[in-house]
Amino acid sequence: MRSRSCRLVLGTLAIGLAAPLGATLPAPPAGATGTPTPRTGFETSRGARWTSGAEEEEFLTAVDRASARVRIDRIGSTKQGRPIRLVRIGAPAPERPADVRRGNSVLLVCSQHGDEPAGREACLTTVRNLAYSKAPATRRLLEHTNVLVLPTANPDGRAADTRGNSDGVDINRDHLALRTAEARAMAAVLRDYRPDTLYDLHEYGPTAPYYLKDLLSLWPRNLNTADGVHREATALSRDFVDPAVQRAGFSTGVYGIWTDPATGDPVKQVAGDGQERILRNTTGVKGSVGLLVEVRVDPLTAAEKADPALNNRRRVDSQLVALHGAFTFADRHRPRIEAATAAARLAGYTDHGPVYLGGADNEPPGDGEILADPPCAYRLDAAQFTQVKDELALHGVLWKREGDGAVVPLRQSLRALVPLLLDQRAGYHLTVAKPMNVCPRVVGGNG
Repeated sequence: MRSRSCRLVLGTLAIGLAAPLGATLPAPPAGATGTPTPRTGFETSRGARWTSGAEEEEFLTAVDRASARVRIDRIGSTKQGRPIRLVRIGAPAPERPADVRRGNSVLLVCSQHGDEPAGREACLTTVRNLAYSKAPATRRLLEHTNVLVLPTANPDGRAADTRGNSDGVDINRDHLALRTAEARAMAAVLRDYRPDTLYDLHEYGPTAPYYLKDLLSLWPRNLNTADGVHREATALSRDFVDPAVQRAGFSTGVYGIWTDPATGDPVKQVAGDGQERILRNTTGVKGSVGLLVEVRVDPLTAAEKADPALNNRRRVDSQLVALHGAFTFADRHRPRIEAATAAARLAGYTDHGPVYLGGADNEPPGDGEILADPPCAYRLDAAQFTQVKDELALHGVLWKREGDGAVVPLRQSLRALVPLLLDQRAGYHLTVAKPMNVCPRVVGGNG
């Protein structure tokens, strides 16, 4: 089944996201007769090699020029000077973040880990297909849902084929501290655009015989994720991504849990906890539906050993069909998604309920990991405020200046995030701020 699916998806460029949303081979837009449709380096080589950085830039430039559905911004630079790009797609392309915040939106984060290129290739193909397709279903989707894409979230790592960035930092463990240029760029996108759904594309090396599924996915497990957001995230995984992947002939499972190959019963949890600095969990804490998707790299079949392009195509194919499931979710669950994310972001202003410093949706918090009655604010002295104010601003956390320092109230949209950043008991706090029980009210922006 898997080899048949590979032939269908990339052999003809017909299945995956392109076919369900319309054209079997995306045609040039009106007025571009004779202009070749852009192709990635991966596509032109039929999976024999990954798209280079120069080819990506040329590809995105061609798509941007050809389609009114697309706008591309440089939102940052890596330590080595490579651009971090954000692609905005809609019908028409949204001009500003406010246009995205007013409606439904999906953010694709591609290849946070530089040695996991299949997600990037699927994202580039998706950008082109959404930009060029003339199918009514595609237009209807883009009229109601803006799509944001970070095609290469870790450009230095992708160039070097390394998991981390040029400093060896795992970006997917930096979404609280924001020490890397890459994580800072992503935080700014989350703050400014407030995507309803974030979809994070990865790859993994399995452990036989307990961990051999073609595609695994996992929602935010962090206990500070609002119930409605958690419910929609699990629906995205179980009701849309898994069925789409299975229909294409691939196997699926839950990321981070070994299962008995004979019975399917859980054997051991090896990853996928509620750690707040991982993007899918940070996303949940901030009120967005999040999903991590992991595609199997190996073991290789005899045919894949003889022709590595077969393995490369299988990895990209499974990402593409999973993306189709994600877009179907965005289309069919749009009112529910918008209601869940709006409620999650408003809940912080009521300023009540516990904040969790540990645990997960499958692991009860331990002793001392629940702030049952959180303080109403945290006070930062001058040195602490200087140390963390840029990170607070990137997260979108509000504060009130007090002398040379600041007061950060919990009564705000990112209520649950504040203790994770500032409380001494939090596992990944940025600084140890002073809890306050009598607090001023902060309304509006920082200052």
